[in-house]
Amino acid sequence: MTVLIAIKGWEPDTWTSRLTALLPDHDVRLYPDETVDLSKVRYLFAWKPPAEIIGRLTGLEAIFSLGAGVDHLMRMPDLPDVPIVRIVDPDLTMRMTEWVTLQVLAHHRRQRLYARQQARGIWKSHSQPPASAVRVGIMGLGVLGQDAAQVLARIGFQVAGWSRTEKRMEGVETYCGADGLDDFLARTDILVNLLPLTPETTGILNQGLFNKLAHDGAGHFGEDGPALINAGRGGSQVEADIVKAVSNGTLSAATLDVFETEPLPKASPLWQDPLITVTPHIAAESDPDALSRYVAAQIRAHEAGEGSAIWSTDQWVIDQRVLQPQTRISHPGARESHSSNAVYSAASRVGPTPQP
Repeated sequence: MTVLIAIKGWEPDTWTSRLTALLPDHDVRLYPDETVDLSKVRYLFAWKPPAEIIGRLTGLEAIFSLGAGVDHLMRMPDLPDVPIVRIVDPDLTMRMTEWVTLQVLAHHRRQRLYARQQARGIWKSHSQPPASAVRVGIMGLGVLGQDAAQVLARIGFQVAGWSRTEKRMEGVETYCGADGLDDFLARTDILVNLLPLTPETTGILNQGLFNKLAHDGAGHFGEDGPALINAGRGGSQVEADIVKAVSNGTLSAATLDVFETEPLPKASPLWQDPLITVTPHIAAESDPDALSRYVAAQIRAHEAGEGSAIWSTDQWVIDQRVLQPQTRISHPGARESHSSNAVYSAASRVGPTPQP
């Protein structure tokens, strides 16, 4: 049985060595490898794999997406009709929540303003509203978004969430669909994006959306406008519009962990803008050991016919769905999307996972 690793933006040898040790009776290969017969590949371990190989994987039985998202796969025209396993690792979720909480608090407690003052030797305090007066809005209420929302709500922020379909959370005001988007934006001082990249969310973080954010909240601290935090997908943001928005006061500041092009080009104006904070896609990095063990356990369960592989039984499923054409969100660059692949997700551990 051949396992093919096709990943971009990661150190591939790390994953290859771990899967080879965990699956010694399998032929673990790293793409590109001209000696591999792609028609005999049974499992694909992928992150942004080359589109040209997907249609040649005619014997594929499952795809494991490295990370929480599957948008990098769903856009491929020759995607085979096989289960896609979206790994939801508790460690990854915790890391994302840490990063989101850090950035929200940095905006809330005016950390960047004080850093600028320190650089200039200025000793000056500023008024500070409580967290309870600040409205945080999270776009995307999947596993990552819900966990971050719960932590921010416990700190005391007024937290709301927006998702494509209706979701309910205790202590969090929720909005959904195109009809709910404007109302969600109008009550948001600090906007956090954790949406996956789909044709509907491509370019959604643009000047038109920023104009709809709240401009009357205590969270603005007398500054020019609301703040943006994006740890979702770089393709969701229009970077030229972000630069323009912080320049004209539509946004007071922005913190970005993902970008249209990665690594971020040295010529990008995002690097030099004092109101924009850049981190190099580190908000929630996957743990190679935990994820490799998870993938190996799923493959062995599937091949043993135990029925414990998540695409074979509901025992493991946290979120199992067939992706349908999504609600149209009106913004520049949106395109229609259709897919029939079943997408499964589960915590990266061996054993039954309770339903949420």
